[in-house]
Amino acid sequence: MPTITELRVSDVRFPTSRDLDGSDAMNPDPDYSAAYVELLTSDGEAGNALVFTIGRGNDVQCAAIAALADHVTGRDVDELLSHLGDFSRELVGDSQLRWLGPEKGVMHMAIGAVVNAAWDLRARREDKPLWLLLAELSPEEIVDLVDFRYLSDVLTRDQALTMLRRAEVGKAQRIETLRAHGVPAYTTTPGWLGYSDEKLLRLLREAREEGFAMVKLKVGADVEDDVRRMRIARAEMGEGFPIAADANQRWDVADAIAWLERLAPYDPAWIEEPTSPDDVLAHAAIRRAVAPLPVATGEQMASRIIAKQLLQAGAVDVLQLDAARVGGVNENVAILLLAAAFDVPVCPHAGGVGLCELVQHYAFFDAAAVAGDREDRFIEYVHHLHEHFEDPVVIDDGAYRAPARPGSSARMHAESIAPHLFPDGAVWKDLARADAV
Repeated sequence: MPTITELRVSDVRFPTSRDLDGSDAMNPDPDYSAAYVELLTSDGEAGNALVFTIGRGNDVQCAAIAALADHVTGRDVDELLSHLGDFSRELVGDSQLRWLGPEKGVMHMAIGAVVNAAWDLRARREDKPLWLLLAELSPEEIVDLVDFRYLSDVLTRDQALTMLRRAEVGKAQRIETLRAHGVPAYTTTPGWLGYSDEKLLRLLREAREEGFAMVKLKVGADVEDDVRRMRIARAEMGEGFPIAADANQRWDVADAIAWLERLAPYDPAWIEEPTSPDDVLAHAAIRRAVAPLPVATGEQMASRIIAKQLLQAGAVDVLQLDAARVGGVNENVAILLLAAAFDVPVCPHAGGVGLCELVQHYAFFDAAAVAGDREDRFIEYVHHLHEHFEDPVVIDDGAYRAPARPGSSARMHAESIAPHLFPDGAVWKDLARADAV
């Protein structure tokens, strides 16, 4: 009878701020980081997960995850993995932990990491990639994963069951199509605010050559700078090529409307995170004012409840879930069901460290078993840091190839973890010495 023997957490950071990779209007100097989780068992197996941060505070996230050790160590592995809906509800429902949220913030993301590590362990034990494991569950098994509290005014268990049973038709064929053709990607790699115009142009050309069907530019720091960069991008990519814009929560409502009037001549594909991720009504007001320009958001929504409100209020045209922001696989399944109920496409947020690896599983599961075929579904992609993962994403002619290896693609190479441990890994010690000179 194998048991969980240890919840191990590592503070892993990459010095991406040195090249301004990931720079945007709200985060000018990010160091892409991972609060990295290993859920170890007595028979030598392990499940892995991570919470993405951008440097300072990664230690706080690690401490929050470590505080959950007593909830998992000593537990029977088979029992735990057979009841992951109950496990998720147990962690989220801990009365004292809830006081730190409830269901949002650092503690909620910590719970998500532990839940995700358990899912990774289960997928490895069943010898399936996570997306396929989820897609092959019955509709009844899928809804059993979801906490429908606070959702039932727009989506009940029975309504979700009806949707999933309807999606059973053609599911096997969709799985085979996904394996053959993948899910389209768009790339944010050209668009970081810290890049020069020359680098922007070079990366736009590379994106087109690599087959990406859409690119995204960061905006929001300076309107004249944004107009110039959008003009450059439109001239390079041509009329009709989708160029999304991402403000990373920069604006108040009036600022967003005025700013987007300046960008409108360059035909943005959508405006992403125009205002506070918690301000549902502001998103709705902006959407009404800038229509028909689509509004996209969701990477920093704290829970399925915010997702419900964004959809219920007609505040978004594109919902962007994140693999590490909410309470793990179970809550993201709920968000996918909500989006399908409102017929809103889910285009997962990626980038960072490990997020491309993680979110692809949600998009493939959504395409196979929830929302089905959609031409308006994309997964975000950036080129950074994939070499540090055992099962890195594969982009083939601008599309994510379906993950085939068991697990959730979260496991990092040991030789990548050690030098990037903060603050004592070799990479950080070398940088400290160089900065001191």
